[in-house]
Amino acid sequence: MLGIYEGRRYSQQEIAAKVWDGQLTYLFTLSNRETIDGAKGGNGTRHLNHACDPNCEAVEEYDDAGQLLLKFQTIAPVNAGDELFVDYCLTADDGSPASDYPCRCGSPNCRGTMLADLG
Repeated sequence: MLGIYEGRRYSQQEIAAKVWDGQLTYLFTLSNRETIDGAKGGNGTRHLNHACDPNCEAVEEYDDAGQLLLKFQTIAPVNAGDELFVDYCLTADDGSPASDYPCRCGSPNCRGTMLADLG
């Protein structure tokens, strides 16, 4: 396990009402529709970059108090100094095209976009 993704939590309604234009965000939406912004009170886990062939994954888990946590863990061997990657699996709620979210990870299996592969 690499760490727990931390930051300010927002409800669906708060996310919808907030104007994000021009702000640096590290938003991660959980399966319970709550969103964590790692830019606000977050930690180093917000710096994991995207790759279509990641060496890490995000796993949801409930803590003893019933709060949904997001943990990052490796899924492939990594050495000290290796860059850590997750597949962002972004969604474009506004219907914008995949070309608005280009991926340049260089992987042989690169989708060309950071959007989730829904196929």
